[in-house]
Amino acid sequence: MEIAQQIRESLRRARRVIIKVGTRLVTLPDGRLNNEFLGGLAAQVAELRGRGVQVLIVTSGAVHLGRRMLRGRSGTSVSMRQAMAALGQPELMRGYIAALGRHGLLAAQLLLTAEDTIRRERYLNARNTLEALLREGVVPVINENDSVSIEGVTVTFGENDRLAALTAVTVRADAAVFLSDQPGLLTADPRVRSDGRLVPVVGPEDDVCDLAGDAGGPESTGGMAKKIEAARLASSCGVVVVIADGRREDAVLRVLDGEEVGTLFIPSPVMDARKAWLATTAQPSGTLVIDDGAVRALLNSDGASLLPVGVKEVRGEFERGDLVIIEGPEGHEIARGLTNYSAGDLRRIQGHRTQNIERLLGRRGDDEVVHRDHMVITANQR
Repeated sequence: MEIAQQIRESLRRARRVIIKVGTRLVTLPDGRLNNEFLGGLAAQVAELRGRGVQVLIVTSGAVHLGRRMLRGRSGTSVSMRQAMAALGQPELMRGYIAALGRHGLLAAQLLLTAEDTIRRERYLNARNTLEALLREGVVPVINENDSVSIEGVTVTFGENDRLAALTAVTVRADAAVFLSDQPGLLTADPRVRSDGRLVPVVGPEDDVCDLAGDAGGPESTGGMAKKIEAARLASSCGVVVVIADGRREDAVLRVLDGEEVGTLFIPSPVMDARKAWLATTAQPSGTLVIDDGAVRALLNSDGASLLPVGVKEVRGEFERGDLVIIEGPEGHEIARGLTNYSAGDLRRIQGHRTQNIERLLGRRGDDEVVHRDHMVITANQR
């Protein structure tokens, strides 16, 4: 595929890259830190930094390391997993600091929760911190704050795959490399069948969900399905994503040198920062169901906004300025955007023309329910 080759070649020009590392790579089967892997990864990061490439690492492994420190206790309660994360995170970070330090690189720890990406102010604060670290030549090492985040230890981010995708969108990364213990996406789960072939390229319209397996073991919470979901998320915002075998020597360098390794996800056009946040990160507060005419206007018209006349149903309770999902009559998500009306006011004006808003509400309101400048089309991206 010519477009795939062009995208792989463009990876040589990437200036900002996310590397996602899972538990099964960063730790050994007996629960110890895999220092050999970390050494190889650090050497690749140092090579990239020498080329002028900024690198951010999103890593898992804290819970598994903490389990070993508690002599293998297998408690599954939220509090036990939080305790394991609190014990394992310092050891995990010490490994990264030591490995990167041997190449003269500084590592900075950033622990994030879902709230840090959902809430706009905290999202911007996290982005500003990362930008400052990158300007100073520091390598941010990011993990979910499992020791305090109930969502984190109950697998909201999915072995940090989603966190890596959201980080890539947040910092406007050129590429994200998801390192796996598999060659990439295969046509069959390798734990079930041995004849699976590598899927070299996944396009925006390709349905590959049935090819993915679940998590690889008790130490891992993600699996290929979560990687595919995360790759779709990042690539829908214009980030080039490759899932590759992290056990292969110089896997990251091979990907960024344009070699045909792993599974490449063809990206959509790059979104501006605010629309990328709306599409991927912000938490919706409600749903607007619109009619077929409004669907056509949003999908086929350049710059069309959503007007009250096109709204058929209002679900949930929300206030002016909240994020809402916009669905077509068959239940498919069309777009997301910031509403100009509360749910109560919108129920009073839904289905009516703009000129009737003042009569229905007793005051003059906005002509648009959701203005195009505060909306992102998500159809065919989820």
